[in-house]
Amino acid sequence: MKNPYLLIISLLIVFLWSSCQSPDEGSYLIPKEDVEPHIIQLASDDFMGRKPFTEGEIKTVQYLEQAYKALGVEPGNGESYFQEVPMVSIFSQPSPTMGIKSKDSSLELKGLEDYVIWTQRTDSLLTIDDAEIVFAGYGIVAPEYGWNDYKNIDVKGKIVVLLVNDPGYGTEDASLFKGNTMTYYGRWTYKMEEAAKHGALGTLVIHETGPAGYGFNVIQNNWNTSRLSLDLRNNPTYQSMFEGWITLPVAGQLFALAGLNQTDLFEKAKKSDFQAVPLNLKASTSMNVSAKFDVSKNVIAKITGSKYPDEYIIYTAHWDHLGIGTPDAEGDSIYNGAWDNASGTASLLAMAKAFKEDAKPERSVVFLTVTAEEQGLLGSAYYSQNPIYPKEKTVANINLDGMNPYGKMKDVALIGMGQSELEDILNVELEKVGRYSTAESIPSAGWYYRSDHFNFAKIGIPALYIGIGVDHVEKGIPYGKELEMKYNSEVYHKPGDNYDPTKWDYEAMLGDVQLLYEVGKKLSNSTAWPGWKEGSEFKALRESYMKR
Repeated sequence: MKNPYLLIISLLIVFLWSSCQSPDEGSYLIPKEDVEPHIIQLASDDFMGRKPFTEGEIKTVQYLEQAYKALGVEPGNGESYFQEVPMVSIFSQPSPTMGIKSKDSSLELKGLEDYVIWTQRTDSLLTIDDAEIVFAGYGIVAPEYGWNDYKNIDVKGKIVVLLVNDPGYGTEDASLFKGNTMTYYGRWTYKMEEAAKHGALGTLVIHETGPAGYGFNVIQNNWNTSRLSLDLRNNPTYQSMFEGWITLPVAGQLFALAGLNQTDLFEKAKKSDFQAVPLNLKASTSMNVSAKFDVSKNVIAKITGSKYPDEYIIYTAHWDHLGIGTPDAEGDSIYNGAWDNASGTASLLAMAKAFKEDAKPERSVVFLTVTAEEQGLLGSAYYSQNPIYPKEKTVANINLDGMNPYGKMKDVALIGMGQSELEDILNVELEKVGRYSTAESIPSAGWYYRSDHFNFAKIGIPALYIGIGVDHVEKGIPYGKELEMKYNSEVYHKPGDNYDPTKWDYEAMLGDVQLLYEVGKKLSNSTAWPGWKEGSEFKALRESYMKR
């Protein structure tokens, strides 16, 4: 029998937490019935995993359009609820092997098991024939850190092999980039873009679970499948022939074949005087490619401000997920994405209803549900390049990507803590309900650069993104971290991301939804323009065009 005193204490903690969860007296409270039905629908098998360019997209965007119409929320793009996003679906079918040879020896790598590659080119056949391989450290060019991994090396027409994350990872040295907190230079997307700028034929990032933030199984989802890119036919830029990843053991084999010591190379790469190293190896493989050009859709609605209609707070969530893919052990092949991100999309609809039914905001509030986040933040990238509302008139972005279904937490994770003054507004709202903010539990994973708010930050707009906390109200931090680890290993980007009403805690979820509603409500009835904090890489950009 459980200790009755411990039971009483546990119940008291829950009661106190619940009593602290009400916002300001008289505030509009978002109810469960405004969120749950949308999650059930969007995460159902009928929506087929909501992948762009599929029937799942058609059903999703039509559902969202009808939902906003039913709420009486006006279209956000003139008379339309849609912003068309021209994209191309590229199906990459690599050869099952990649041959590597040195002057005296050779080895054969197995696709999917040893490496995963794809392309952004649309040629029907791509052939890599005896391409030279260069180890270029982290593949970073960062003048503000006095860093250039491409100095004194020409990688045109060559394959670059790169380390994941940035040199600060694992050093505990906050003066080396940002120590264990990943900078944008640590993102694999940056590395591949930078390699292409230098004319690389291909890019292979060395996978390590710790600095990458996820296992190689996540990367394997990209093997022999289609990926989306923005349609660049009207603005062509050089694209490497292929991009991809290799496992850490395979990297070790390459270095051994080249007669080099892996440990020494990795240590040298952490210093700014590092010089890229030709491996004197050559790689050969091929790839069949088919491309389909089409248009996906961002869904956008708004509530026009009563006093400052030309000033905007933009809420974002991505409606897409991974569609139908590799079956799991139970044979489930539909990646429903209930948490990621039917929960955020449903919460946006609930917020739109709240802003509609509550006192009308003085500034305009925009609800932007974007496409192709899972394909590289493409919908928000297109919006940031083609904004419907000027960046100079956009006060802030608040992003929802996976709302808390685990259980009530005392904290929320501030993704990218220390970036913007929006955090100060959030902290005031947290204090009102007896909660607090903490830095994300794995800052080395670079989550600030991995969701749609980042594309707003890239054009200078202050952006707020919170994650699920780990300080569980009843069971504490160890239990909260256990929940986080279990999600990452068992649910993230797997068919198991399903809606389960017996396991989802709506009181916890609605607490975080309400929190972000209160932040936006405060901004929408204010004349303040939150900025970036000192040390943010986006501060100078914002200040360069803001005159107020």
